[in-house]
Amino acid sequence: MKKALLGLGVFLCIVAFWTPSFGATAYVTDSFKITLRTGPSTENKIVSLLPSGQPLEVMETEGDWSHVKVLGKGEPPPEGWVLSRYLVERLPWKKQAKTLRAENLRLKDKLNQIQKNLLELKQENSDLKKQLDDTTKAFKDVSSRYKSLRQGAADYLKLKEKYAVLKQEMEKSQSEIERLTRENNQYRYSEKKKWFALGALVLLCGLLIGIIIGRQQRKRRSYLY
Repeated sequence: MKKALLGLGVFLCIVAFWTPSFGATAYVTDSFKITLRTGPSTENKIVSLLPSGQPLEVMETEGDWSHVKVLGKGEPPPEGWVLSRYLVERLPWKKQAKTLRAENLRLKDKLNQIQKNLLELKQENSDLKKQLDDTTKAFKDVSSRYKSLRQGAADYLKLKEKYAVLKQEMEKSQSEIERLTRENNQYRYSEKKKWFALGALVLLCGLLIGIIIGRQQRKRRSYLY
């Protein structure tokens, strides 16, 4: 009697463990196709065969049978009865493995894309570094030229100032030369006039002397004759 009660308790525990709760989502267990029937017995008509991993909504449980809705099979979803022992609350291992393989492939593709993007970024970084080096070199060259031009401009300004001073001095010298030239011309003209007047005076004096001498000679002759 004790053994029978113990066996019944174990059976009830197993049934309680394997029986999904009402309203919960359950799955057809691994590596099975189970029958969906119109009622809770093997005498009822088979509606369809459900593959492993098919999601079901458990609406009620009656003995070894569960009344379920087949999810993802149209609207309204088909209903029927399945044996409760073929239902599990976890996703079947085969479906989990398939999902994990798909996720693994997706992650591999993502990793390959990341590696490709990383290589592209490295290449872009190398190109940008080269551009930066070229720009830095060009900037140094421009800075050096700017310093040279700035120094040349400073020298040019100094030379320009010196040229302006020399130009002013040359203009002053030119004015002085012109003034001296005019004075020299005036002096030469004045000297010519003086010499001309002196020559005319000498000539006049010579004429006067000649006239006086001629008269005296005539007087002497008149006295002689």
